[in-house]
Amino acid sequence: MVRIGQVVLGVTDMRRAVGFWTRALDYAPREGETGDDWTVIDPVEGDGVPLALDISRTPVRRHPRTHLDLFVPDAAGQASEVERLVSLGAERVDWDLYPDDPDFVVLADPEGNVFCVVDLSHG
Repeated sequence: MVRIGQVVLGVTDMRRAVGFWTRALDYAPREGETGDDWTVIDPVEGDGVPLALDISRTPVRRHPRTHLDLFVPDAAGQASEVERLVSLGAERVDWDLYPDDPDFVVLADPEGNVFCVVDLSHG
């Protein structure tokens, strides 16, 4: 049986990306090292999917075909996490595809990669 081993995210500035995502997710570089072209970060505690950061020269797309969804338990947690992520360097995205009553907030990391913070209690 095959399974997802890690998620790979293209970045242009490795140090900036590692700095943002390690603080955003409470992850650390595997073996404590940040590479110039490739770095894998893992959860500091507990289980979680590793995030690999890979240098990319392709431009970021406004509506990417894939993105990360970060789950929070409720609306208060969503508001708190959105503010925390913005304080770390994420930007709010003026998303033109929001439904009428969204359970998610769209942000972009300092590299411009779009991701969502999803309120799991929204129903």
